[in-house]
Amino acid sequence: MSSENYGFSTNAIHGSSLKDGYGALVTPIYNSSTFIFDSTAQGAARFALEEPGYIYTRIGNPTCAALEETLARLEGGEAALSTVSGMGAITATIWTCISAGEEIVADKTLYGCTFEFFEHHLSRFGVKVHFIEMTREEELRAALNEKTRIVYLETPANPNLKITDIEKTAKIAHEYNPAIKVICDNTFASPYLQQPLKLGADIVVHSATKYINGHGDLLAGFVVSDQETINQIRLVGIKDMTGAFMPANEASLVERGLKTLEIRMQRHCSNAMAVARYLQGNPKVEKVFYPGLEDHEGHDIAAKQMRDFGGMVSFIVKGGREKAAIVADNVKVATLAVSLGATETLIEHPASMTHSPYTEEELEAAGIAPGLIRFSVGLENPEDIIADLQQAFDKI
Repeated sequence: MSSENYGFSTNAIHGSSLKDGYGALVTPIYNSSTFIFDSTAQGAARFALEEPGYIYTRIGNPTCAALEETLARLEGGEAALSTVSGMGAITATIWTCISAGEEIVADKTLYGCTFEFFEHHLSRFGVKVHFIEMTREEELRAALNEKTRIVYLETPANPNLKITDIEKTAKIAHEYNPAIKVICDNTFASPYLQQPLKLGADIVVHSATKYINGHGDLLAGFVVSDQETINQIRLVGIKDMTGAFMPANEASLVERGLKTLEIRMQRHCSNAMAVARYLQGNPKVEKVFYPGLEDHEGHDIAAKQMRDFGGMVSFIVKGGREKAAIVADNVKVATLAVSLGATETLIEHPASMTHSPYTEEELEAAGIAPGLIRFSVGLENPEDIIADLQQAFDKI
């Protein structure tokens, strides 16, 4: 039976072809900064990419390579690149794909650090970014021009779970110019729930700190694409520009977490749906954002391009920022902390935390209300998560 016909968990567990010389069940941790050449000719051939093999861990490491092979398979890509963090994946990719004088079209609702990189830093290097409402076809078409090199989106978007049609977005961009790179941040969905490359995206980026690892104990990122693109990001974005490689110890931990991704995501999704239904009936909640709810604006698109609806729920507390803070400050099972995708339920206030780089006007334009709470639903018993929220709401 070909691995192409294996199920998701089977590939997550057996996705690497790397075998060590001692028959180890688990991929060994290769804690070596550099690798030995048999001859100067061999070293020269590896530097020229004429011979496979390892040179220096910043460029590649066997532990990381095993994990990259598995992740590429799960995302439906030819190759993957592991990085030290999600922002390492994003910045290495952008620096490789863009030059001064060129332009990016990005959705206006993004993770705060991604937005800050695009809005406040790329402009210092002669790169212009157009922020649009990516769900509106007319805005995308109007923003594209001969200088556009990248179209960038998150779906579901951080923090309001906005859903963008990946297939339609990629089709519009590629019809305008096939050379445009459509980049999708797939962190909120994970490769178990969504595979953007199969929907027409060119590059997928992840903060593997989140669901892929799933245990809140490390930072990691990934880029997945075709082999040529990954080679370029590895040799330019990582080797020369950011140095944001994933250490072998982290790669080993991510590999361990990846093996349980399917069963973890199933529990995250079922718990999140239960929480979303509870919040819908809470009189102190103004609005609930969860793609699995029938009244979510992008529900039909999410149902088309996702296997399930994810573990993230956001909601607006009536009374604005002050009342939202009361809820966030009084949870007991949930933990007040940024990040997401861990076994523990996490709660945070985007406007003052993860999305603080946005101005008040930019927050409003991105649909991030002052009373919005982002809730990463963990793996605890759902009745305990709901009871915890209820007692926190009772403090209002």
